[in-house]
Amino acid sequence: MLIRRARSDDAAKACVVMRRSISELCGSDHHGDPATLDAWLANKTPAVFERWIADTGNVVLVAAEDDAILAVGAVRTNGEITLNYVSPDARFRGVSRALLAGLEEVASDFGNEMCCLTSTETAHRFYLSCGYTDCEDPEGKFGTSSSYPMQKSLRGTGSPSPSP
Repeated sequence: MLIRRARSDDAAKACVVMRRSISELCGSDHHGDPATLDAWLANKTPAVFERWIADTGNVVLVAAEDDAILAVGAVRTNGEITLNYVSPDARFRGVSRALLAGLEEVASDFGNEMCCLTSTETAHRFYLSCGYTDCEDPEGKFGTSSSYPMQKSLRGTGSPSPSP
């Protein structure tokens, strides 16, 4: 598996991954409600994906294996992670964790000391296990009943510096 910057020719496959991830894995968020699903999926199109790639305030990454796209993520230059979707076919293989590490690395390269995101109900435990903490009360976003504003420090967790 390779984590790399997304390309325009990834658009169709990336959109299939995002749409399947939402439809098949996020049932606890959309509860099968057609209006909620339609609203959430509305911008998951190849044309919009290509705009995300072209946006200089945004970096879109994919997890790829051979010719397949396994996951799609995006981070703003300010450290906000705006996408992190995994294919149902690649779930529980470490793909989301690897992609998240890539997004955090990009955020750090832009000079951010923190990453923030808004988690779905489905992904909340995953982000907690990756070191994110809730930073506000849950809210409704993505047309769902609850989503979780979260943050994580990107500063190293190595040994403390010796005292002078």
